[in-house]
Amino acid sequence: MKNWDVICIVCPRGCRLKVTENEGEMAVTGNQCKRGQAYGIKEVTNPTRVITSTVKVNHGVHRRMPVVTKGDIPKDMVFKVMKEINGVCLDTPIYVGDVVIENILNTGVNLVASRTIEG
Repeated sequence: MKNWDVICIVCPRGCRLKVTENEGEMAVTGNQCKRGQAYGIKEVTNPTRVITSTVKVNHGVHRRMPVVTKGDIPKDMVFKVMKEINGVCLDTPIYVGDVVIENILNTGVNLVASRTIEG
């Protein structure tokens, strides 16, 4: 039997979960909603994260542009993805939803602009 203690990040409650695996069966306790149960299992079997960050902008009103991944990426790739993001420098204009990096590091997830910056 394996046990993990996890703090749920799905909602502001921050439930303290206990995830137990016994003979291939997963059980979650401590969750106050169904989303916590799904999160607990996913967190110990295949943890992922959405990344929000900023990239440099040339010749814009603002020097940085907020960006976000359009889906989850594997947690163990966060630092590699951030390294890719930190190397980006965009020219204006840039519009909300524009793809900044397509299929970042072959994750199947695009990095997109989350703000419009005119030239």
